[in-house]
Amino acid sequence: MHKLGRGHRDKVQQFMTITGASEKLALQALKASDWHLEGAFDFFYGQQSHIKSYTNTTHLEELYKRYKDPYTDMILADGITLLCNDLQVDPQDIVMLVVSWHMKASTMCEYSKEEFFTGLQALGIDSLEKFRERIPFMRSELKDEQKFREIYNFAFGWAKEKKSLALDTAIGMWQLLFAEKQWPLVDHWCQFLQARHNKAISRDTWSQLLEFARTVDPALLNYDAEGAWPYLIDEFVEYLNENGIIQNGQFK
Repeated sequence: MHKLGRGHRDKVQQFMTITGASEKLALQALKASDWHLEGAFDFFYGQQSHIKSYTNTTHLEELYKRYKDPYTDMILADGITLLCNDLQVDPQDIVMLVVSWHMKASTMCEYSKEEFFTGLQALGIDSLEKFRERIPFMRSELKDEQKFREIYNFAFGWAKEKKSLALDTAIGMWQLLFAEKQWPLVDHWCQFLQARHNKAISRDTWSQLLEFARTVDPALLNYDAEGAWPYLIDEFVEYLNENGIIQNGQFK
């Protein structure tokens, strides 16, 4: 990289920081896009999402047996904790939500054998070493707008009880997800729910909040009171105004 000009070196460093890619992959993507960062991201994500490298079924079976519950043919909470330890990842790390999304896991803290195999095969993983190597890529997927939306919507079905999401669970998930998207109102939203709502969260509220966070300015300058927002979001806007969090069109 020392042969590159400073502008190109900075782009390589920026690309590596955002995507978690190696220097070699960063150079490949940037050169393919004529050194345009946005084009390089598109190239990188396109290449990565189509990786279907050969996976050894015997090795996958060995991995599964390491984490499988001794009494049932599934990986449960203890097995997932052991997997996290092996990956050197905190069980509360958002990347584990991305792992579950890839596995299309139907329930939090559980992987069926089919989910585990299908998810890892799609990622080209059949060893712990390959799993660790793929963690930066999975983390980088959260920066892709479309993938973030898919992961966000997946999280509701993955964590829900019956048809709704327990408030404490929803708050924990929002704090995790919006730490990535850096929505400035997330803490106020969680405080509002605890003070005024204190009930389970519906799928409609869950999905519409992402749209609200994505499209409405934190100072509510473009908020439309006549818009089709769920009543809970309208009440949240009132709460922000009543508590002086939004004053004279400014977010405090």
